[in-house]
Amino acid sequence: MKRALITGITGQDGSYLAELLLDKGYEVHGVVRRVAIEDPEHRLWRILHLKDRLHLHAASLESLPSIYRVFQTVKPHECYHLAAQSFVAYSFEDEFSTLNANINGTHHVLAALRDCTPDCRFYFAASSEMFGKVAEVPQNELTRFHPRSAYGISKVAGFDLTRNYREAYSIRASSGILYNHESPRRGFEFVTRKVTAHAARIKLGLVKEVRLGNLDSRRDWGHAREYVRAMWLMLQQDEPEDYVIATGEQHSVREYAELAFAHLGLDYRDHVVVDPQFQRPADVETLLGDASKARKKLGWKYGVTFKELVHEMVEADLARLKSVARP
Repeated sequence: MKRALITGITGQDGSYLAELLLDKGYEVHGVVRRVAIEDPEHRLWRILHLKDRLHLHAASLESLPSIYRVFQTVKPHECYHLAAQSFVAYSFEDEFSTLNANINGTHHVLAALRDCTPDCRFYFAASSEMFGKVAEVPQNELTRFHPRSAYGISKVAGFDLTRNYREAYSIRASSGILYNHESPRRGFEFVTRKVTAHAARIKLGLVKEVRLGNLDSRRDWGHAREYVRAMWLMLQQDEPEDYVIATGEQHSVREYAELAFAHLGLDYRDHVVVDPQFQRPADVETLLGDASKARKKLGWKYGVTFKELVHEMVEADLARLKSVARP
């Protein structure tokens, strides 16, 4: 039986990936903070339905010895490094912790893997935020990077670390340059979930408005459940390579809000307030990915429309709020 180790297993991507790997017959291990094990109801909510089928290990990405112990114990065949401080807006507020956690965390995982399980296949969760101030549209694996946040910078560093371990130490390491991917498991701090959660709350009369930043920012939005399949496919290849994972379609925050509110019979213009405090110091105006390499080499196909994604998230938030309100 194959053993897989997932950092960030409690997050959106980690939970979907754990489900996928379990369905494929893997023994799935996850790295979590000790506080998560002590407070599973709040910190493990995305994987509570899987908890009895998972092997969770308390460790910190900031501590090489703790990560080292996990690799020595698990001896994984595949490692998916998804953990990161991933909220871009927060990276402007605390650049130091974002850079420290994301760069050192990736370095610790790669170093432990190299020493303990050098034959283990490694996946690094790169990001479209690495392109930042884009040099071309759409972007592909050869497009130069110009990150515009500490988060984007940290992901470029992680990407380069991963490539260096592949070239210098023959680690079978691949990076997935994933564009924005959402789901009902998305964190509430992200704009997509903020929109759908507030639309549902407004529909139920709980609040009257939602405050957002730049409504004209354009992103390539996909479903996280579809993207974790691409992660798995990358590690099944004979040769490790890097891949852009995207839908090839682009929409604005305004379009996202319009669809979400319209699904509930509401007009977003009556409820969305543009608030300057949510504007980033250096915004990424447009991101659009070219995933032709992934389609050709991995056989990966994306299968959820933008409208389906938005509606699924709205319906999930509406159902959640109704269940909480039910006596």
